[in-house]
Amino acid sequence: MIVAGLDGSDSSWRAAAYAGGLARRQHALLALVYVQPYIAGGAALGVPVSEADTGIADLLLAEIRKSVARVQGTFTVRWEFHTFRGDPYNGLAMAADQLTADAVVVGASERAGHRLVGSVAVRLVKTGRWPVTVVP
Repeated sequence: MIVAGLDGSDSSWRAAAYAGGLARRQHALLALVYVQPYIAGGAALGVPVSEADTGIADLLLAEIRKSVARVQGTFTVRWEFHTFRGDPYNGLAMAADQLTADAVVVGASERAGHRLVGSVAVRLVKTGRWPVTVVP
């Protein structure tokens, strides 16, 4: 199984496309994973944190289905969509562990601050539990 992190950014869509090609060539299952962030301060506003949903997962799933329909008949990839909660690093690590990933594919960070603090991709690589491919 190949796990690909997807958050709607351009680099995450490129990572999903790369992972899809990898899954197709290896006849592997592709698990597209969106990590739903916790809403900081949501509880203070009366929003139950466990029920808070930005709708992003639904939008991503709709876009995935459109992309799959476009290549129908040309490419066939077995895929599934998962949503985990937490910060991106811990959510992807949990997904990779729970789904028994053979590989993880993520997009390169597009945030300048990650050069100082470290991106999700760098943290996943340093974890060393799965091969990690970082797609620019």
